[in-house]
Amino acid sequence: MKVELVQLAGRDGDTTYNLDRTLKAIAACASDTELVVFPELQLMGFPSASIIKTVAEPLDGPSVQAVQRMARERNLSVVLGVLEKDVETYYNTSVLITPEGIALRYRKTHPWILERGLTTPGNQFTTVLWNGIQVGLLICFDIEFPESARALAQLGAELVIVINGNMDPYGPIHRTAIMARAQENQVFTVMVNRVGHGDGGLCFAGGSAVLNPFGQFLYEAGREECRQVVELDFEQLKVARQDYCYLDERRLILPGDMTEHFDGRRELTIP
Repeated sequence: MKVELVQLAGRDGDTTYNLDRTLKAIAACASDTELVVFPELQLMGFPSASIIKTVAEPLDGPSVQAVQRMARERNLSVVLGVLEKDVETYYNTSVLITPEGIALRYRKTHPWILERGLTTPGNQFTTVLWNGIQVGLLICFDIEFPESARALAQLGAELVIVINGNMDPYGPIHRTAIMARAQENQVFTVMVNRVGHGDGGLCFAGGSAVLNPFGQFLYEAGREECRQVVELDFEQLKVARQDYCYLDERRLILPGDMTEHFDGRRELTIP
């Protein structure tokens, strides 16, 4: 499977600018790319209390629909971040968009300090069977909690995609965390971060990465805008788990209600 990482700078609250860059990046994907991944809140940027009501959109809103049309045109799938509006509630959301539509939605379960009071935490970890691979989504701060990735692994995840908006001085924390999450769950992990500056003087740390099920880097970006195609060999999952499988050896199973849907989605609802 060929995955394309697009590490970009964005503009907070400027959906027109961000969407235009997103669509151009999808249009420029290699012909054999199957999945392209963008950073956290790629379409709207990070919200403030003064703009959240004007920039947030439902998932059937114009911005996500524009991305879906481009995904259909290029016959590939896209993972990116959306500031989601659901009635009068706001979520930091990651979506897996295929040519057929939204295959998976995940609402960030661990809002960071600056998000609290603006966005509502999600209460489900979820995966979906996509192109024969069980895929799970996480967002930024989530990966600092081992239980987040373990919840996806408990649902059978083979590929964990993390959209990121990590800033200085926390870049090294996420580098260490993403290695641990890949190794301890024996899964492929893709993390795509933002670069450049945001509102409030934030400086985003870049460092987008792809890791194999041994926790080893297959690719690691610097701090500038870039894009990179990485090929994933899922036969490595068998190799990583042939001597022992952490999921089989564990003595503690995360609590929650697990639901399996007819369309391949699996959900673990936080109690």
